[in-house]
Amino acid sequence: MKLGIIGLGRMGGNMLKRLREGGHEVVGFDVSPDSERDVDSLDALVSALDAPRIVWVMVPAGEPTDQIITSLGGLLEEGDLVIDGGNTRYTDDQRHAAELAERGIHFLDVGVSGGVWGKERGYALMAGGEREDYERALPIFETLKPAGVDGLVLAGPVGGGHFAKMVHNGIEYGMMQAFGEGFETMMRSSLIDSPAEVMTSWRQGSVVQSWLLDLFARAAASDPTLHEMPPVANESGEAKWMVEAALELGVPTPATASALWARQTSRGGGDDTLRVVSSLRAQFGGHVTKG
Repeated sequence: MKLGIIGLGRMGGNMLKRLREGGHEVVGFDVSPDSERDVDSLDALVSALDAPRIVWVMVPAGEPTDQIITSLGGLLEEGDLVIDGGNTRYTDDQRHAAELAERGIHFLDVGVSGGVWGKERGYALMAGGEREDYERALPIFETLKPAGVDGLVLAGPVGGGHFAKMVHNGIEYGMMQAFGEGFETMMRSSLIDSPAEVMTSWRQGSVVQSWLLDLFARAAASDPTLHEMPPVANESGEAKWMVEAALELGVPTPATASALWARQTSRGGGDDTLRVVSSLRAQFGGHVTKG
């Protein structure tokens, strides 16, 4: 197929390469002139595609995606299809779809997981939208996903793809937090000689074996204590959105919430809170905390 991709960063650029290796004709655009872009403007990208067009958007969520969707609404024609593969919030998808529908432009939201390894391993894809649009883009999805029967799903209507990816990332937060807590517990015990070696041994035969554990083993191979890695973990927003959505749906999510709070605290967000706790302990009980 022929399509355009907007956003050629770590994800978008690798997706473009995988699609080309799969035989698709891809026109790439990025705002950075240092990227491997084929055209230097949205107008040029749209002009390079034959109607009905397919344009895949891979830019940061929020204002950047809003701007691109609005611009495409003024450039594309009735029957064209826009696919948002970024980490957009699912409620924004519904707004974008309605905005484009006024001009007869179709819309799919696709949650994409695979990171920098996706070019070789393939990407897990979670789509939201009309089945007709999903079927139209299916050859693209089939090339991007891993070889085999899994890795691709039409999750539901518009918003469903990014809702599924949001939940996926919340689960990912919890899994990484659990691995981290287990590692630290073993690090503090005199009964374990090498926590990294123990966790690496779980890659085969264990019920917790996973790609995340494979990645841990890769990181620990050159730094078994991980002390070269700063103890700071940013959060990209999806776990926060999942906790908010779960609260609205009446679903308790203590594991995801705990992992989210841990990441926020790692950035110093809990320092003032702990200062208050330490001060109050000193006031009522004479407890003095030493640094």
